[in-house]
Amino acid sequence: MAYSKLEKMIIDIAAPVAEDLGCYIYDTEFVKEGTAKYLRIYADKEDGGISIDECERINRKVGEILDKEDPIKENYVLEVSSPGIERRLKQPWHFEKYNGRQVDAGLYKAVDGSKTLSGILTGFEDGNFKISTDSGEKVLGLDDVTFVKLHFDF
Repeated sequence: MAYSKLEKMIIDIAAPVAEDLGCYIYDTEFVKEGTAKYLRIYADKEDGGISIDECERINRKVGEILDKEDPIKENYVLEVSSPGIERRLKQPWHFEKYNGRQVDAGLYKAVDGSKTLSGILTGFEDGNFKISTDSGEKVLGLDDVTFVKLHFDF
């Protein structure tokens, strides 16, 4: 789940802005939905999560930088938000940070008759992660999954 060149550049722009506010950049994505394109920056904070006001400040400052440098030549909507309680795990540090937590994974190919797995994340190494499920431990590669996210019971 590698970042595009643009997404890496956005992280490089947004990270210092977030750090100045005591936050960090969790993830970013540049996607087309319908006829619109969205640049989404997901920011967080260690102590208690990020506030709406902090998201707004990051949005304003990053927006000013993007307007000045103009790295994206097409129209887009800039959104800054929390990654949420069911945040997706994409990068190695995401898996390391949430090791020991319950996760859900969507699979391209069924395992034990299902295209979803739920269990405890027990490790990550060389692009592969381990999930301990009721039927045993499964080792999956990032190329095997459509998503991995933290599990939350509502």
